[in-house]
Amino acid sequence: MLTIRAEIPEDIPAIHHINPAAFGRSDEANLVDALRQHNALTISLVAVKDGRLVGHIALSPVTITSETATIAALGLGPMAVLPAYQRRGIGSQLVEAGLTACHQTLYGIVVVLGHPHYYPRFGFVPAKPSGIVWEHDAPDEAFMVKEIQKGALAQTHGVVKYRPEFATV
Repeated sequence: MLTIRAEIPEDIPAIHHINPAAFGRSDEANLVDALRQHNALTISLVAVKDGRLVGHIALSPVTITSETATIAALGLGPMAVLPAYQRRGIGSQLVEAGLTACHQTLYGIVVVLGHPHYYPRFGFVPAKPSGIVWEHDAPDEAFMVKEIQKGALAQTHGVVKYRPEFATV
């Protein structure tokens, strides 16, 4: 049985292990640590199977800035599952739980830079047609947005900026 819950301090070493195992590098693990250190993990959930942490998802604040306003939103990522547990739906359950947790926040929008064949199943759509672009170059189909609060997307456009901790990834 799989349990998804909020991270607790005792989970930190396992979370730090999951990201390099999943991504093949330590950048994402260091990013999560830096976000945590700066109190910028708005949502941090772990997947536990048979008492072992096997996955993690993080959502942190981003801004969407236009000529007229700056809107606070959330950025999904990184999301990681230990290689031995991939392709079992754990990542999907983490994304679903993360998005459900977003409804308990004041944020109306979530953005993600991710696989264009994976995230649309959760309601993400390309961001550019909504007038939302990332501050860096990325394929249009890979930078996506999801509305959490009804009507939030219609009122939002501009350039997405992630926290400074993301500069290392």
